[in-house]
Amino acid sequence: MTEKINITSQASDQLDRFGSAQTNYPSPIRTFWLSYSANRGAVFGLFFMLLIIIAAIFAPLIAQNDPITQFRGHILQPPSWEEGGSIKFLLGTDEVGRDIFSRIIYGGRLSLFIAVCSVFIAVIPGVILGLLAAFFPKYIGAAIMRIVDVMLSLPTLLLAVAIVAILGQGLINAMIAIATASLPAYVRLTRATAMTELNRDYVQAARVAGANTLRLMFVTLLPNCLAPLIVQMTMGFSSAILEIAALGFLGLGVKPPDPEWGTMLASAREYIERASWIVTFPGLTILFSVISINLIGDGLRDALDPKLKQAR
Repeated sequence: MTEKINITSQASDQLDRFGSAQTNYPSPIRTFWLSYSANRGAVFGLFFMLLIIIAAIFAPLIAQNDPITQFRGHILQPPSWEEGGSIKFLLGTDEVGRDIFSRIIYGGRLSLFIAVCSVFIAVIPGVILGLLAAFFPKYIGAAIMRIVDVMLSLPTLLLAVAIVAILGQGLINAMIAIATASLPAYVRLTRATAMTELNRDYVQAARVAGANTLRLMFVTLLPNCLAPLIVQMTMGFSSAILEIAALGFLGLGVKPPDPEWGTMLASAREYIERASWIVTFPGLTILFSVISINLIGDGLRDALDPKLKQAR
């Protein structure tokens, strides 16, 4: 009887320990944040991009002046403070007297909106084409990859410029051009990841259980391909910001007088020596935004890649 009591007490102690271990086990969100926050650069990038996003959302409350209003008495005015302590032109004015600070904040709306839309426009068909290429490699996959190889043989910016030249200047056409230029990267990444996952046991088990091809693609396999796709999407945001800025600089992006960072650089290039602040502040905004998004991508890669977690 004493032995039975001891065995019962030991079993209950083990259950208590197991229960306490389950209670103290961190949640997936907490585990992700601990891995992400270990990269200080990624935390800085996230903080900076949150500031840019908040400023873009609440632009009417932050910007003192309308971004397209021209103050003819303050053309090419350097950064200054109005008498009395209130801010007049924090970052100066441009060649026609528009407030640069207001234009940068409102320009963040357009730049981020175009980047987000172009990435999602590229991701959806890119994932579908990549899965088709992985599941049907003989004919459909071969045709898809040959088209992708042709697109990859052209520089991304050159391809975007050619598409805009065909479709015409405009916001929607710029998004389509950037999405089309970045499409091959998502196709190749999805295909490579899917072909690796197709050899896993859980995919074979789903086949044996009677899952059809669509279910295998989008329910069984796609969730396990999301980690590298999320990282690629993050990097795609920075590339999209650079490309829309380049299109705007070439005069093929957003139509003036709408504020956009690349368009601001294009209109200010003739005044670099006379008024350097016109080029400096939009250029620094693009620079720090792209660096921050790249740092966020590095942090996501560290947090989502199990191999990197094991290495640490």
